[in-house]
Amino acid sequence: MPYSHHSHSGQFCKHATGTLEDVVLEAIKQGFLVYGLTEHVPRYRLEDLYPEETGLSPDTLMQQFTDFLDEAHRLKSTYASRITLLVGLETEFITESDLENLSALLSEHSSRIEYIVGSIHHVNSIPIDFDHALFERALHSFTDTVADIIAPGRGHMDKFLSAYFDAHYRLLERFRPEIIGHLDLCRLYNPELRFSEFPNAWEKLKRNVNFAIKYGALFEVNAAALRKGWKTSYPGEDVAALILELGGRLALSDDSHGPHRVGENYPEMQAYLRRIGVKELWFLSRSSNGDTFERGLSATRVAGDWWEHDFWKRGARSVQG
Repeated sequence: MPYSHHSHSGQFCKHATGTLEDVVLEAIKQGFLVYGLTEHVPRYRLEDLYPEETGLSPDTLMQQFTDFLDEAHRLKSTYASRITLLVGLETEFITESDLENLSALLSEHSSRIEYIVGSIHHVNSIPIDFDHALFERALHSFTDTVADIIAPGRGHMDKFLSAYFDAHYRLLERFRPEIIGHLDLCRLYNPELRFSEFPNAWEKLKRNVNFAIKYGALFEVNAAALRKGWKTSYPGEDVAALILELGGRLALSDDSHGPHRVGENYPEMQAYLRRIGVKELWFLSRSSNGDTFERGLSATRVAGDWWEHDFWKRGARSVQG
């Protein structure tokens, strides 16, 4: 479908490429109707900056985010006749200060932030998607001697997953993000892991999904997992089945990190969703028809059979190197 709710650019994200305008122009070229611009919110401690950000400061990141909002709204106006651009942000939750600062940021820019992609990228203040070594460090920051004697490795995995979903729940409760970002990122390096094998984590996941459904959130189907070696998009089949079983609604994202990633792996994502029997897709819009969120956007159902849209016939991008 010609919709994406989650993207980044090299202009405002050091691990992406290209300018924000490059991303927008590629989305127009591919025929996207609605495209979300959602750079990461700033991080507020020097120790939370990534190696690629050496030499930057938290103040620099704050200015960078403000510059992103300026540029995103300029592009929204410039290309309004060719594409609907939505301006949002992707969350961070490393320590409590991130939640307090996000609250202040949303208050300061309330008229310019249209929606939130609610994502977790850290557990125990350690990044879990930067590289495998840091993921392992986060995982092994949890210890459960008794459980690990009985079933080596499972005790700290259950604690790790539970901590991830607890942080996610805090985010949902406080900010009610319109888009639930890559819900099962916590198994990035273990895509075959099944949450139902970890009872505590599974119950917390169900709690989170139910909560998000009650306030009307859309769950992101995120194509980035396919370029990271998964056989599916985020979320994997067990989580997608849970969302659908409980009555959740799905929306598409490419999570592009530059113009060369726009629309990437959408054909594979379409095949995945068709295989698991997804009948409906949703997107955010400025229409007053449908469920309206507190920040003003509405959840709108894609009309007709979503898989029959001409977008798929034009041939979106498959896996890139």
